[in-house]
Amino acid sequence: MRVIQFKVDDGERHVGLVEADGDHARTISGISTLYDLALRALAIGERLSALISRSATGPRVDYAELLQRGQVLAPIDHPEPARFLLTGTGITHLGSADARNKMHVAVAGPSAGESDSMKMFRIGVEGGKPKPGDVGAQPEWFFKGTAACLVPPGAPLPLPAFALAGAEEPEIVGLYLIDDEGRPRRIGYALGNEFSDHVTEEQNYLYAAHSKLRACSLGPELFIGDLPDDIRGRTRILRDGEPVWEDDFLSGEANMSHSFANLEHHHFKYAMFRRPGDLHGYFFGAALLSYASGFRTKPGDVFELEAPVFGKPLRNRMELEADEGLITVAQL
Repeated sequence: MRVIQFKVDDGERHVGLVEADGDHARTISGISTLYDLALRALAIGERLSALISRSATGPRVDYAELLQRGQVLAPIDHPEPARFLLTGTGITHLGSADARNKMHVAVAGPSAGESDSMKMFRIGVEGGKPKPGDVGAQPEWFFKGTAACLVPPGAPLPLPAFALAGAEEPEIVGLYLIDDEGRPRRIGYALGNEFSDHVTEEQNYLYAAHSKLRACSLGPELFIGDLPDDIRGRTRILRDGEPVWEDDFLSGEANMSHSFANLEHHHFKYAMFRRPGDLHGYFFGAALLSYASGFRTKPGDVFELEAPVFGKPLRNRMELEADEGLITVAQL
């Protein structure tokens, strides 16, 4: 089951259940946001998928046309953007570990020994998929931002003027609502572009936190249900309408050093991430980076990420922001 959020010409919002043809959606009656629909499911004690199935009785819409017209929104959002926290982990796939390791070697030299990144990846391989009921190895973790940095499918990905670079990271994103008892409830999964500044990160590993404080995008569809263990996708970068870089990527638990459950535990073990009513989007890590292959993006490039299990591709154009100059603090 895959759902979308969209707006019509007058700005009114809707939630739609994507139909089997992938080009149309059936509007869910009496609801305008997926967040409200999830709250309703909690209130009546019904599975979200069941509620969606019986509520998708509204008008049929042309989903493909909505995408073309820029009327598809992020697949989930919060009425208070600051209460939608975007976080994640890296080094969960061999590709990302190898890319990070190359950064270490470039800075420290080949004689420095095993890098922290490869040590972290090995820790995950050895203990990231514990037996049910056990706690596994702790992963890397980063803060991406709040939903203030989340842009809809098709919308520009802003590249700050102070950034040294910007490039895509195709990732699975887990999406969660915290219920009234403080228990995380998984709503579903989406394809995400965890857009990052790898040149800043490459300068010094301690700049990794800075490199993540960038915009990102999700969707266009949200998958509800159990994901396949093996997920195949493809990344394309378009320049002036023509592909200039593309490659396949692997994800899903079969291709990761940690289980989803282990990553979820190590995020939600912190009580501050279990505040009732909050939303969380957790990036599970990337297996493929164009930057690691030596490709360098430019403002105007379009990132196109696609994995059939998530429906239609996620596309965003990178656009350079105006320089705000020195930020000064005034005395109150």
